[in-house]
Amino acid sequence: MIRKVFKKKSSGSNKVDAFLEKYNLPKAYLSVNRRMVTRGVAIGLFWAFIPMPMQMLAVIATTPFIRFNVPIAISMVWLSNPFTMPPMYYVEYLTGNFILGREGLDDIELTMQWFTEHFDDILVPLYTGTAFYSIVVSTIVYIVLNRLWVRSVKSEQEETKKTRKKRNSQKKPKN
Repeated sequence: MIRKVFKKKSSGSNKVDAFLEKYNLPKAYLSVNRRMVTRGVAIGLFWAFIPMPMQMLAVIATTPFIRFNVPIAISMVWLSNPFTMPPMYYVEYLTGNFILGREGLDDIELTMQWFTEHFDDILVPLYTGTAFYSIVVSTIVYIVLNRLWVRSVKSEQEETKKTRKKRNSQKKPKN
């Protein structure tokens, strides 16, 4: 079923194909198969959890090292947006404090002066929690998505076999 959602129509005069040829980009970056999609989701989530500017450029910078579906990875990066960043980064900070065995900061103020004064106290726990979530969540999502995709393909194949078997049994003449 998942494959049917992503099934693409091939056409030689496609604008996307012309763009890829013009800039000499591999078509693999737009491939829709299990490996490319699951890698794209995992890489996008990996970069989405990291507090840094221009996460989409980080996804693009990953392309020479790993082949994955780039549009899906970029869309996964958008999970961290101005509305989701504060809770995500706060949970990462708390997790980092837990991993490091620290208490954390009390009396948090949402002012630039407070953040500049406590920047060093925030940075290490934040990036410790970030590393944890980036690696663990993207790995778990990769494994779960891979298994769901395989299960979907197997159930689709079983359904096709049942349909063919039923059709063939109806065609056979009865003696």
